[in-house]
Order: sequence, then C-alpha cells, then structure tokens
Amino acid sequence: MFRVYNSLAGTAHRLSVKAAPTSASFRPPTSAILCYVRYKSTRSSTSAIEYKSSHIRRQFPPLPTPTPTAEEAVTNILYNTPAASAEPEKRHVLNCLVQNEPGVLSRVSGTLAARGFNIDSLVVARTEVTDLSRMTIVLRGQDNYIEQARRQLLDLVPVWAVLDYTQTTIVEREMLLVKVSMLGPEHIHDRPSAHIDEEEFMPEADLGEESPDAISVLDNPIIIDDLTPSAVLRQKHAHLRSLSNLAELFGAKLVDISSDRVIVELTAKPRRIDAFLELVRPFGILETARSGMMALPRTPIHDRGTKDADAEDSQDNEVDATMLPPG
Repeated sequence: MFRVYNSLAGTAHRLSVKAAPTSASFRPPTSAILCYVRYKSTRSSTSAIEYKSSHIRRQFPPLPTPTPTAEEAVTNILYNTPAASAEPEKRHVLNCLVQNEPGVLSRVSGTLAARGFNIDSLVVARTEVTDLSRMTIVLRGQDNYIEQARRQLLDLVPVWAVLDYTQTTIVEREMLLVKVSMLGPEHIHDRPSAHIDEEEFMPEADLGEESPDAISVLDNPIIIDDLTPSAVLRQKHAHLRSLSNLAELFGAKLVDISSDRVIVELTAKPRRIDAFLELVRPFGILETARSGMMALPRTPIHDRGTKDADAEDSQDNEVDATMLPPG
C-alpha cells in the first residue's frame, strides 16, 4: 500500500497496487507510475516576493522628457489651477482709525476697489481726538480675501489700525430720511411737464411753426386726478394717520409735513431700516437718503457679585478630607 498525492487536487488517496514482475522489458503505463509530489501553497505572505525574484522583470526604455514652450507651460499652469473656494460670502464690518488728512478716503477706497470689493456702506467722521478719524466700512466677501484686504489697509501710511468687528458683538446704527407721498404712488402732483404756457394754445399763435415743447406735451398726455378736493383731503389725512402709526411702531418721527408729502426720520439697525422701507413702499416713496452704518463694540459686563457667589458655592461643594472614613 502506498500513499499517493494527487498534484491537482492536493488530497491523499490510498491505492492498492499489485507487485509487478521485475522484468527489464516490462514498463508500466504512465498512469500507473507512482510518485511523491509536494504541494506548494500560494497563501504565504512571501509568495509574491518569490514570484518576483524568480521572474526577470522586463526593462522598458526610459520615457522621453517633455520640453514645453513658455506658452504651453503657462497654459498648463492655468488649467491646473484649482477653482475658487466655494466658501459663501459673509458680511464684514471693518473699523479703520486713520489720520485726518486729505486723500485718506480715496486711498482706502482705491485699495478695496483694486481687489474687486463692492463697498456696501462707508462712513467716516472726526473723533474726539485731534487729527484722528474713524472710518466704518461694510462689505461682503470670503474670510481669507477680507483678511488680505485688511492687511493691505493696515500697510497704508495714514492708517493707524484696522479692526474687524465681524465676530464681535457690536452696536449698529444707521439713519434714514425718506420722503413719502400722502396720496399714494398712483397720483402725480407737481409734475414739471404739467405746466403749460397759455401762449402755446392761443389762436394768434403761428400754427406753421410749432414749438418742440408743445409737440412733446401733446404726445405725452397729462394724468388728471378725478378726486374731489374733499376726497383728496380725506385721503391725505388717512395716509398721514397710517404713516404716523407705522413710524411710532418703529420709533421713527415725522420731521417735515407739506400739503402732499411727508419726510420720516428713523435711526435703527440696517435690517430694521430695510423692513421699514418695505412697509412704507406702498404709500409711494419719492426719495430716500441713508447715512450708512456706524458701529461700536459692546462693553462686556463683569458682575463681581455673581463671581463671589459662584466661588462660595464651589467652596461649599468641596469635600472635607477629615470627615471621610479611614482607609
């Protein structure tokens, strides 16, 4: 009995082989030849190294080194340059302390314009210190670009300091003057084109030589109100009452009242002013003037009494080691 290993299946089989005559001329068939075959496993961690060491690697010719021209190199650099950051633009408030001298405003605005910033608001005025002005700038942009612009502003000679109030708790105030119609936007009053000289329609006028003013007046008909004087008066008082109530809700005041229009003054946050303008728009806004935003940082409140009470509570919560059990 012999133990035969099949090289294909890797399993052992017991085969019964009869003893054959020992004649030199006798050759057993190939299938009956018995041999020992060692099974080689490919699960070893060094099988890949043995395979690479036993096989000669093919040597490839070296790749040609590209020699691009200057134009091709610049094109490749521009093509491989990553796109702009997808970071959303934020509202930033910069407070600049500058020297009170001519040309400072143009230099600051020119520096921001060179970097492509659109200034939403800019307010500058003198401070209580001689030869020192405070400039409040509101603009939108990404944080890294705003920081670069702030450093460039700081490098200017007449600039003392540039403070970024974006992440600071500040007090924002802006002043608004808005002129509103008391009869609504659908009525037209005091139009310059509504005034027509009587000489243009006199019978004695030469019809062959028509003036261009008369032709333009005839081409553009004048809107005439159909309201009676009493109806107009009632509508004016109703609109004035509504404007007064709205201004009182927002803390505004009426600074000028005429026969058909009123001027409202409001000092508040920029967002509150935007909301007020949206509510006043149905009345008919004739003119608006905004001063721009001014800002100052809030002063933190340090309550010493609260700190002392917290310290006493922490002392009361401390464990006395002498009161603990032994061990």
